[in-house]
Amino acid sequence: MTIEKLISADSHVVEPPDLWEARIDVKYRDRAPRMVKAGAVDRWIADRDIQIGSLGAPSQAGKRFEDKDSLTIEAPFEDTPKAAYDPHARLKALEVDGVVGEVIYPTIAVRLIETDIASDLMSACFRAMNDWMAEFAQPYPNILKGSGIINVDDIDEAVKELERCAGLGLASATIPAYPGEGRTYDLPRNDRLWAAAQDLGLPLAMHSGSYRPGPGIIGTFANDITVGGTSSFRASEDYWVRRAIGDMMFAGVFERFPGLVIGAVEFELGWAAYFIQQMDRHYEEHRYVKEIRFKGDMMPGDFFHRNVFVTFQEDVAGIATRDIVGVDNILWSSDYPHTESTWPRSRQVLGRLLEGVPQDEAEKMAFRNAARIYNFN
Repeated sequence: MTIEKLISADSHVVEPPDLWEARIDVKYRDRAPRMVKAGAVDRWIADRDIQIGSLGAPSQAGKRFEDKDSLTIEAPFEDTPKAAYDPHARLKALEVDGVVGEVIYPTIAVRLIETDIASDLMSACFRAMNDWMAEFAQPYPNILKGSGIINVDDIDEAVKELERCAGLGLASATIPAYPGEGRTYDLPRNDRLWAAAQDLGLPLAMHSGSYRPGPGIIGTFANDITVGGTSSFRASEDYWVRRAIGDMMFAGVFERFPGLVIGAVEFELGWAAYFIQQMDRHYEEHRYVKEIRFKGDMMPGDFFHRNVFVTFQEDVAGIATRDIVGVDNILWSSDYPHTESTWPRSRQVLGRLLEGVPQDEAEKMAFRNAARIYNFN
């Protein structure tokens, strides 16, 4: 199959070394994330000694096709492609890959969610990140759509920053897939956030790796990658986004806020069909434990199809079960410039993956759904 036009619903920047030192509120400047030399590589730290991780994996797009054995978790910033932090260079990288638009997420800023960084410092970091992201996307507003990032520890503050993201022209906002113990998404405290996102028309994205510290959480990139259980955790990350969406579903969030749009980003796709079936089965058969009865004949799967979208890169099982997930809410992504990115062979990879899929369905997943949800022209 030939796919000529692509929109990536999940790509990234790699933050430049001076982003926070130059932009964060003055009162936080001496605690802001900064890049430090560690031998031949560069690492990020915040405050006195909070580890945020290194630069190898986020910046090695294309190497998987050239020499997998050369992939590293550590690298110096000088090895980061300019397209990872310069919008003009970015357009040249997109042209190589046949990509006409991108939704762009932070990298290091997402890792902050996994750390023990003080909540007020994290909020300040996110404000600076959002300012920079808006400036990154501004020269090419119909090609680059920046996603902001907000701290949900304090909902009033989260709503204020979400409104600011909208004012900056950002196209969505990232919230944690696990908001932390005592702050789960089934609680009424979150209703002000859901209402604001609905009224502003901004999708809220739960990105992989965005988990506040708590029981069972392993900061796989922000901390020590050699910690036991890291591989198992990474291979089962979809649990956290299923739990978050399930909490929202059975608390009636999508019924109360019909215009709310939630994205499950970089968790691939195959889990979604099973999850929808399990939610529907539980709702229909296990009546004695249900928290809520929806109005009319609506089922959890109906709300999922209306209010939730899912991104994928190379998920054979997900494409095979696309009818259950809903073709209208499946969005392809390249994950540029990260190690696992399909760049610069996205057209070939996606063409093979979608072989045998009807052309109209392939186009929806490759670019039309993203264009609709994120208002690409």
